[in-house]
Amino acid sequence: MKKDKALKILGSQIRQIREEKGLTPDELASSIGKHRPAINRLEMGHVNPSMYFIREIAGGLGMKLDELLKGLNSL
Repeated sequence: MKKDKALKILGSQIRQIREEKGLTPDELASSIGKHRPAINRLEMGHVNPSMYFIREIAGGLGMKLDELLKGLNSL
């Protein structure tokens, strides 16, 4: 799978989970010490995040890293 597609899928999954948890991009960003534009770029698949950033996102969503990445195993 191409990297672009994988990043878009990851971003879409993060957005879906964030919305299911009732969080705005601002709230998620604030909870992990980032700015909203960083969350927006991630959710749109416009950034190749570091593993550390993904770990922060998982924590901000109240999840473990492996739970967040579980849906990406088939890529």
